[in-house]
Amino acid sequence: MTDDKHMNPDDQPLTDSPAEHAAGEQDFATDAATPEAGASQGASRAEAELADLKDKYLRLAAEFENYKRRTAKERSDLFKTANQELMVALLPVIDDFDRARQHTQGTADPAALQNALDITYNKLTKTLEQKGLAPMNAKGGDFDAELHEAITQIPAPSDDLRGKIVEEIEKGYYLGDKVVRHAKVILGQ
Repeated sequence: MTDDKHMNPDDQPLTDSPAEHAAGEQDFATDAATPEAGASQGASRAEAELADLKDKYLRLAAEFENYKRRTAKERSDLFKTANQELMVALLPVIDDFDRARQHTQGTADPAALQNALDITYNKLTKTLEQKGLAPMNAKGGDFDAELHEAITQIPAPSDDLRGKIVEEIEKGYYLGDKVVRHAKVILGQ
């Protein structure tokens, strides 16, 4: 047991005198009268903050609308000029076709016509390869449904071509790593 003289302040009983109670009630009464002045000041502060938030919201909404308009215009411009680089690269090939037509127009020599076609074909394939187009080599390989489209199946000419690609009807192409056209093939059975 502890001595009352040596009690900790936390251990002492909480008792208020009646005078202290009356003074405390008066403080609350005084505080109750001032909230009207404080409330009007708090309300004006809240209104100012609300107006500031509304202004920020309207500015943000306007900025977002401008962003949407700008990106839509940029996308439209991009679609209009997306193939411009490829078209400019193909113009010399078209010029070669035109020159080949003019050069072979009056000739009956099939070798001259074949030479003109070969030169133009090689230039076209070189230009397309520079732009990232690469042909698939499907003939003799295994069938892959992600790369090839099977047209039909025929009896395999040899045992090593069973289940493999016997003939390539239409060449497939890659643009970079992406397949842009599947190869149409005939499978050996």
